[in-house]
Amino acid sequence: MELGTDTRSGGVKNWELRPGGMLVQKRTDAAESPPPMIWVRVKYGAVYNHIHINSQSTFGELKKLLVEQTGIHHQDQKLFYKNKERDSKEFLDSAGVKNKSKLILMEDPISIEKRQIQVKKINHVRMEVDKLAHQVSELETVVSKGGNVAEDDVVKLTDSLMNQLLILEKVSANGDTELQRIMQVKRVQKCVETLDILKNKNSSASARKDGNEAHKQSGSSNEVVITTKWETFDSTPVSLMDAPSTSTSVPNFTWNLL
Repeated sequence: MELGTDTRSGGVKNWELRPGGMLVQKRTDAAESPPPMIWVRVKYGAVYNHIHINSQSTFGELKKLLVEQTGIHHQDQKLFYKNKERDSKEFLDSAGVKNKSKLILMEDPISIEKRQIQVKKINHVRMEVDKLAHQVSELETVVSKGGNVAEDDVVKLTDSLMNQLLILEKVSANGDTELQRIMQVKRVQKCVETLDILKNKNSSASARKDGNEAHKQSGSSNEVVITTKWETFDSTPVSLMDAPSTSTSVPNFTWNLL
């Protein structure tokens, strides 16, 4: 996989990504035939390890092949050829390595110590995430059964998970250690996403509950109560003497009798 070019030092250098994940200078050999395979002898302590490898491979690729035979992590290896330590990105044939060439393998104590420290940090984070993930699962069970969880619990769990994520971001790792770090990062992210979902569900449930209570109170306050108030009247008859007179006066006539 070609990645780009480098024009520094007056030349043009193409770079490519090898299958093992290593960035190396792209070969520009005109020959179309595949490069020859060679045997190299790598001495580690008093033991010689015989490795069959492509002559145009890098020292880094050779280190990865030595992991199985020596048990030494490829990041903790130092390879020497002709009394000179070789860079992992350097090609074997460019350094003059040929069939039956002898190399010396040594462990890098500084690299070992550094990698062990990073591994301990990742393992510590993993144990903390295990505890936090269990608490997230408990909250998820409560909400799934229709219950509500305290918002403070969700916030505290989220903060604790984010703190673990910050620790992982500060870990400088490569290879297998980096894969372990990425795995824990994904676990933390998944837990935080779950808490966000639970928080939204919890808020929705609380809003519905408040709405129902408000509706009940509103219904009771608007209830119409019909009462009948009867007007009472005085049953005592009005005195006839007090009543206005309705009689008409009869004229008094005097009759003359003849």
